[in-house]
Amino acid sequence: LLAVATSQVVGCAGSAISVGALSGLAAYEERSIKIIARDTKIALQLRAALLNKSQKHFIQIGIEVFEGRVLLTGAVTSAQIRADAVGIAWKIANVKAVLNEMHIGLSTITDTARDAFITAQLSSRITLDKEIMAINYSLETVAGTVYLIGIAQNTVELEKVIAHARTLNYVRKIISHVRIKDIK
Repeated sequence: LLAVATSQVVGCAGSAISVGALSGLAAYEERSIKIIARDTKIALQLRAALLNKSQKHFIQIGIEVFEGRVLLTGAVTSAQIRADAVGIAWKIANVKAVLNEMHIGLSTITDTARDAFITAQLSSRITLDKEIMAINYSLETVAGTVYLIGIAQNTVELEKVIAHARTLNYVRKIISHVRIKDIK
């Protein structure tokens, strides 16, 4: 399953490397390799379905998938594109929730660059923070709003991630869809 999902993205030659890399990352991540593969497959199927719908759907919508929860972000140009994306996401097998964080509006090149810079800075900060298991988080920034999804080891860790985001310039808001790890 993982090999099929990754080969659709990177081709046959890269799939062995991708499977190996994902296997190594899975050793540190809270999700099992089976769940990582399922999430990857969901994301790939959703991207393909959005591209089939239209180039606008594909380009305007950001996708993060974590434990079957699909986070849709982006500045879309119409309510119809937003509604289409939510409907398409729910049709993908193994989707447990669709988190609609798309807003209607336009993003300038400056906005997009600033958002990418925020995402890169936050990713770097949480990766370098030894008290945060950064591999368990996915993040996206749209119009200065940082969206988080993943699994926090505890509330203290999540608060540290949010604190890092708050220190960054141009961050207007932080929306967390992170769940706290189940204690067993």
